[in-house]
Amino acid sequence: MSDVRDTPLLSVRDLCVQFKVADKKRLPWSRARTLTAVDNVSFDVHPGETLSIVGESGCGKSTLARAVLNLVAVQSGTVHWMGREMPVGRHANRQQWQSLRADAQMIFQDPLASLDPRMTVGQLIAEPLKVHMPGLSRDETLRRTRAIMAKVSLRDDMINRYAHEFSGGQCQRIGIARALIVEPKLIVCDEPVSALDVSVQAQIVNLLKTLQAELGLAVIFIAHDLAVVRHISDRVLVMYLGRVMELANKRDLYDAPSHPYTRALLSAVPVPDPAVERAKVVQILSGDIPSPISPPSGCVFRTRCPQAEARCADARPALRPRRDSGSAACIHL
Repeated sequence: MSDVRDTPLLSVRDLCVQFKVADKKRLPWSRARTLTAVDNVSFDVHPGETLSIVGESGCGKSTLARAVLNLVAVQSGTVHWMGREMPVGRHANRQQWQSLRADAQMIFQDPLASLDPRMTVGQLIAEPLKVHMPGLSRDETLRRTRAIMAKVSLRDDMINRYAHEFSGGQCQRIGIARALIVEPKLIVCDEPVSALDVSVQAQIVNLLKTLQAELGLAVIFIAHDLAVVRHISDRVLVMYLGRVMELANKRDLYDAPSHPYTRALLSAVPVPDPAVERAKVVQILSGDIPSPISPPSGCVFRTRCPQAEARCADARPALRPRRDSGSAACIHL
């Protein structure tokens, strides 16, 4: 990992994403309701670093990932790429963002659904080159395609086959090759292993780590599985109902989590030692996640928090410095 004192590759400040929710029972003159999917989120990603984003389903992880690449509309906030501010929301400029696309690529959750079934593997992998480097010759395009296939352990004789002929793990390798062929600086991985078998998950995660070290990539890794996150991360950002609950270095967060939500998530991670696993106290959260259309006042986690007090409903807790590194949004710090 690069020194964290380096200039951030990506810097996000106070990002907010909202959606208007239609209600079929709503009267014609009443206002549409607003769902806040990402609520004033800030973070940095440094060259060569892996920042993992974790949280329960519906907490805004994927929306945040798409928002920083301007793939969904942003209501407010700023995104800086290598020190340059990128216009977002109503000020977004398609041409400016198009110049960034080759440097920031995305790997999706469902590998087969993200690949055009009418195109061969060679065509799928080479397509980004035709978009971002249209001046390349046919021979050079083929050479680069074969080279990146070798890096992700796809045989040369697979180049003229179609995606439906491959397993899920192989399809994800095609998706990784497609993202890496334009030599990006940042890869956003939106739950890239959640649809795969456990053994294949390990292969894909190890492949990503190897490619990251070899190519000097920065990675935003979105996942539910905190065991996988521990293996691949440098820092971890914990989200709940669109807000940041905690952000810290991997070692500090796993060894001494500060936020009650982080502790609950980590307590559910299986431990390979049977004795430790049996002795472990699992913190089961009561109730369901509240609706993001009408979140609780103050701390959004207070309705499920075992440490909740009356004052937790009064004001939104700010991110405060942890004991060692990073920050957490809890009044008990």
